[in-house]
Amino acid sequence: MAAIIEVQGLTKSYGRKRGIADVSFSVDEGEVFGFLGPNGAGKTTTIRILMALIRAGSGTARVAGLDCWHQSVDIKKLVGYVPGEPALDPNLTGGQILEFFAHLRGGVDQAYLKQLIERFDLDTSRKFRQYSTGNKRKVVLIQAFMHRPRLLILDEPTSGLDPLNQHEFDRMVKEVRDEGRTVCLSSHILSEVEKTCTRVGIIRAGSIVRIGGVAEVTAIKRYEMTITFGDAVPADAFRTLEGVIETEALDNGHTVRLAMQGPADAVIKAAARYPVVSLTSHEPSLEDIFLRYYEGDAAAKEAEHVVA
Repeated sequence: MAAIIEVQGLTKSYGRKRGIADVSFSVDEGEVFGFLGPNGAGKTTTIRILMALIRAGSGTARVAGLDCWHQSVDIKKLVGYVPGEPALDPNLTGGQILEFFAHLRGGVDQAYLKQLIERFDLDTSRKFRQYSTGNKRKVVLIQAFMHRPRLLILDEPTSGLDPLNQHEFDRMVKEVRDEGRTVCLSSHILSEVEKTCTRVGIIRAGSIVRIGGVAEVTAIKRYEMTITFGDAVPADAFRTLEGVIETEALDNGHTVRLAMQGPADAVIKAAARYPVVSLTSHEPSLEDIFLRYYEGDAAAKEAEHVVA
């Protein structure tokens, strides 16, 4: 299948602070591609180059065979774009903003636009400055989807959405995929990408470190379980169990914190032998995972100098 996004050797420097270095990847037409990385890794810089909002220092970026800088107007006709930090006229209502973008694109299917507004339960009569963070995100999502673009480029698209609207967004992405259109979305939340994407590229400290099928991200996926007991329990009782990576005893042995990778069945059965007061499971953000996995790596130490 032909690639709709082609990025080769892309580099952008911000003086002493590096943005991205020699970034190369492609996105096939009809796929949902996840661009993963901790905050500050270079995801937004790459996306802004694709949208011709900034110019690369070197390398090439093409969308549908068109050069992202020199043919940006033609590219924008094909793309629905959600910026990470939307900046829209605060005095316009949500409806006026959507109407403006509809006219800018030469008109949209009003029935489909109304359907999107209803799906996100957006009150279009309120001014943009009166919206919560989640409702502002709904406006930019609707304007990106409403003209049924060939390609959607979405920077942290679910930031600020509640779980119900996140679920609606997932449904919309799957509908786009089923229609043969393409989605490229950035995220630092592993579970978000697992639900919607078919392939992922992982960026760290401005460089691509892995590209592959979404199943491959399970190789770096960890979660934490914290179990509190009525009596003190030895942490060693869990240390060698399947799925346990690390153990830590807290509160004089009354609480055990476990770093997990894989199924929790063995841990649950072992915990059941003791009086359990509470059990919680927490999936860290991808940023937390990267900090843990690469804190000893020299490249990760440079991450604080990377500009998103």
